[in-house]
Formats: sequence, structure tokens, C-alpha cells
Amino acid sequence: MGETLTAIKDRRSVRKFKSDMIPKEIINQIIEAGTYAATGMDRQSPIIIAVTNKELRDKLSKMNAVFMGKDESFDPFYGAPVVLIVLANKAMPTYIYDGSLVMGNLMVAAQDLGIGSCWIHRAKEEFESEEGKKILKEVGIEGEYEGIGHCVLGYADTPKTEASPRKDSYVYYIE
Repeated sequence: MGETLTAIKDRRSVRKFKSDMIPKEIINQIIEAGTYAATGMDRQSPIIIAVTNKELRDKLSKMNAVFMGKDESFDPFYGAPVVLIVLANKAMPTYIYDGSLVMGNLMVAAQDLGIGSCWIHRAKEEFESEEGKKILKEVGIEGEYEGIGHCVLGYADTPKTEASPRKDSYVYYIE
């Protein structure tokens, strides 16, 4: 089996991370993979915000916890030291699909490089809030972007799990 298929089949969502920071060159490789995701008409509607600043990471975690209905002390990022936020331009009719493909590429690339990942939702709610809009403005991001997801990254602090069996009705052939 090719390396890509192995990475796809071996990838699992990690929900407990070590606090060790990932080297920037590895983060950059994962981000680069995200930028090569297929997008509708190659319009490249998504953007990626790489957060390695602990203060901002923790602020985003607290915001996310509130939207999740949890206490601010709960960490929906599971201790991951890196958060890659994927947003996509709502002016593009394929923006949700484009951003979802970016998220997939990020997670498969992370797996290939020995980094754990997990897709965390509620980016839409975060960046529709006044606080989220302020964060985007401070970073210099303008436009009508919708949060697609957070790809949290780090070194897994849990044992690797096996994939659940694929359901029998996953694929239908018409020959």
C-alpha cells in the first residue's frame, strides 16, 4: 500500500496531547499540505491561521468551551499546543467543501509526519462572535469568512487505537 493510503488508514482523532511544541518546520509542512487541497474552480477560498501563541490558544479554547456549553475550564483542544484554524470565504459557492478538504489534508499530513490531530468544531460560532471578529481584525483578516474548523496538533499522549471496521454498506458499485 502507498504511503498516502497508509497515512489515511492509520489516522485517528487524538483527544489527549503532550504539551511539547511541534517544530515550526513540521507545522509548516502540515500547513503546506492544507494549501494544496482541492478547491472549487481552484479559487482557493480557505485561509489557515496558525496559532502557536499560548495566550491566544487558551483564549480560543475558552471561547470554544462556552459555545460547546461547557465551563471555560474545559479544554476542547485537549491540551494540543498548536491550533490551525481554517476559515473560508463565504462569497465562494464551494467554501464549506473547500475548507473541509483543507482540514482533511491537514490531518492526513499530520499523521504522515508523526503528529496527532483532531478536528474541533465551533469555529463558525467563534468567528461570528464580536470577540472572534476582533481577533480576525487584529490579525489583518478582512472579508466574509466562516470558520470551518480547528485542526489541533500535537504529540499524542494516548496509545494508538485501531480503526473500527468499515460498515458493509459503505460502497455501492454500479457496473
